[in-house]
Amino acid sequence: MSAENDNKPLEEVKAPEVKAEETQETPAADATEAKPVTTSSVFSMFGGGAKKEKKEEDEDRGDNSGSAKAQREAAAAAAAEKGDEDEAPESEDVHFEPVIHLTEKVETKTNEEMEEQVFKMRAKLFKYVADTREWKERGTGDVRLLKHRENGKTRLVMRRDKTLKVCANHYVVPEMKLSPNVGSDRSWVWNVVADVSEGEPEALTLAIRFANSDNANQFKDAFIKAQKENESVFKKAEEAGEEKKEEVTEEEKKEETA
Repeated sequence: MSAENDNKPLEEVKAPEVKAEETQETPAADATEAKPVTTSSVFSMFGGGAKKEKKEEDEDRGDNSGSAKAQREAAAAAAAEKGDEDEAPESEDVHFEPVIHLTEKVETKTNEEMEEQVFKMRAKLFKYVADTREWKERGTGDVRLLKHRENGKTRLVMRRDKTLKVCANHYVVPEMKLSPNVGSDRSWVWNVVADVSEGEPEALTLAIRFANSDNANQFKDAFIKAQKENESVFKKAEEAGEEKKEEVTEEEKKEETA
């Protein structure tokens, strides 16, 4: 048996056939899940933001100074501002009627309306204070002599600068006497029985000082002239008063006898 078996030709052992489909290797791309590919249509749905941002970053990266970005921002701000101006509505022209009309002038009476100015000179006025025995400045301004147009009486009036407050106001009567101030040729002193600058009649000793002796002498001449004119006016007024008084007494006598 064994010899027979040994004499038999050996049968070729064939390897099992493998189909080409089974032996073909599957590509690596098929072994893993296919990754989603982002296409340009996806970016277009969102306005292409991703690509634009990348482009701007590339441009900024290429410009080391950053001037391109600054120029774009400035242009955008200017365009926005211009748009706001174009869209801003025009303001309406609103007109309000004034409650009080300031064109109306209010006349302020100074009691000088019926007087004529016969002298004016800038000076400084002082008042003597008996308690402290010193001169106190009363004001700086224009000293004036004003003559009344009807009764002819002349008075001295002086107002302070700016405030125009009266610091001297009295008639230039014959009893007054101008005396030069000690040690000065541009200053005069005189006594006043009834100065009404403060409202009530007040007895004062006044001194006035001018810029130079010429101005002081002009004041003296005008002062003395006013004294003489007032003396005549006062005398006539006294005579007229006496005549009127006599007429009254005569009428009273007639009534008594009747």
